[in-house]
Amino acid sequence: MAKSKSKSARSRTKALDPRRYSSLVVDGAKQTPSRAMLRAVGFKDADFKKPQIGIASTWANLTPCNMHINTLAAEAERGANAAGGKGVLFNTITVSDGISMGSPGMRYSLVSREVIADSIETVVGAEGFDGFVAIGGCDKNMPACAIAMARLDRPAVFVYGGTIRTGAKRRDIVSVFEAVGGHAAGKVSDAELLDVERTAIPGPGSCGGMYTANTMASAIEALGLSLPDSSAQEAVGDRKLDDCRRAGEAVVRLVQAGIRPRDILTRKAFENAITVTIALAGSTNAVLHLLAIARAAGVKLTLDDFTRIGKRVPVLADVRPSGRYSMSELIAIGGIQPLMKRLLDRGLLHGDCLTVTGKTIAENLRGVKDYPIGQSIVHGFDDPIKKDSHLVVLYGNVAPEGAVAKITGKEGLAFTGRARVFDGEEAATRAILDGKVKAGDVVVIRYEGPRGGPGMREMLSPTGAIMGRGLGDQVALITDGRFSGGSHGFVVGHIAPEAALGGPLAMLRNGDRLTIDAVKRRIEVAVSAAEMRARKAKWRAPKPYTTTGVLAKFARLVSSASEGAVTD
Repeated sequence: MAKSKSKSARSRTKALDPRRYSSLVVDGAKQTPSRAMLRAVGFKDADFKKPQIGIASTWANLTPCNMHINTLAAEAERGANAAGGKGVLFNTITVSDGISMGSPGMRYSLVSREVIADSIETVVGAEGFDGFVAIGGCDKNMPACAIAMARLDRPAVFVYGGTIRTGAKRRDIVSVFEAVGGHAAGKVSDAELLDVERTAIPGPGSCGGMYTANTMASAIEALGLSLPDSSAQEAVGDRKLDDCRRAGEAVVRLVQAGIRPRDILTRKAFENAITVTIALAGSTNAVLHLLAIARAAGVKLTLDDFTRIGKRVPVLADVRPSGRYSMSELIAIGGIQPLMKRLLDRGLLHGDCLTVTGKTIAENLRGVKDYPIGQSIVHGFDDPIKKDSHLVVLYGNVAPEGAVAKITGKEGLAFTGRARVFDGEEAATRAILDGKVKAGDVVVIRYEGPRGGPGMREMLSPTGAIMGRGLGDQVALITDGRFSGGSHGFVVGHIAPEAALGGPLAMLRNGDRLTIDAVKRRIEVAVSAAEMRARKAKWRAPKPYTTTGVLAKFARLVSSASEGAVTD
């Protein structure tokens, strides 16, 4: 951050007392007990006069995405201390989507977004931190950090834990899921499957394509909540350590300048995030999470905003899962900053949006060099992967409140087939692996929505099985659940209202003729309205998966997927 703030920053923020919150905790005779306890954890006399900076770490040794974040958090603490603050480390939880995928444990994935956001809000609020750094490394803890930042509205910077390097033969986690399908089809031997298992995940970092983690890191940078280039760095290396140190320093300056997240999280900022997500061919989960972050920030954002913006923004990055290249390969040619500069120059980004540097998007991108000549990862506007968005919001008599499809064009733009209906993911995956799903089928997986799942599980196991069996261009899949960023093929998720609430998905039967049209943005079943009403009259809601604990709490509170599946 420059010593003098830009005009846009000065005009949109009001300087805070740099110890606005911590002074209430540590100043005066009344707060002597607080100071006494803090001395036991390392505070010295001088520290009580410094801005207190929380360092929210999502470290856990249960997933490659987060196994290194304790080291990154320590660097952020050093940065905060070096800039004149007092860094205080604390932890929150994380869960692994990749490990729990295809199991009952995946129900906790989206729930963890709310738990993490709640826990960061709780600690920062209770301890009186003046600002904080939030470090996330996996799909749900990143939007959770951003939700907490928006709720608290205290100076804050997000740091991405970084992407994993590709494994042997350019393998990654999706290679493993698709190898399972190939094994079921007899195309992958036992020995080959074991070799994929042993070599696909070489070390720390988030899944290596433009899956949900890298998508959300890029979207959060485009929102302005992280330092430039934070989203396009490998998990291991000096660049990421430096990013963390600078984030700690930046928060202290944000506290001094009085720049808060809601100064940054404007409607224009969300439009920038949507634009970058589309250009990068990002995950459908970005729709769910950006709606949730906007809700926390008090910004009105709807599914139709994705359609509006998507009509003018092309897909430019040839990245996995639908494309050829990994995040590490994109990083090697310059990351997302040159792409953002291209979008800005094309008039597709709002350059006047404030960021955590204290400068605007345009100021941050000034001087950014274009990609090297001859690279084939990021296409030009004259040769896009797709001329408009791959994130297609669909409506129709299957999804009156909307659904989200990921259509790059490689799958085709329309699909008509017969419904193969499954109540839950396990039954569908088993049928696909057993060869019972045939070309021309539309696999329907229901009762996996936010409330019905509960938890809106991701469908990487069935989509991976479809691809592995060689049915990727012959079978469609629709669900009220979600998709991993690693899913590809003709897939539609987030169908609302969900089946558990009596949505049309609950009324579908085997053999019903379904049509998905990405051009008309429609998803329809060839069943009359009278017949659908008759089916609904006979329908009975299934018993809840559980009536106690965090899953039950989530199911009682959660909103529709079309509103971000939030619990506020």
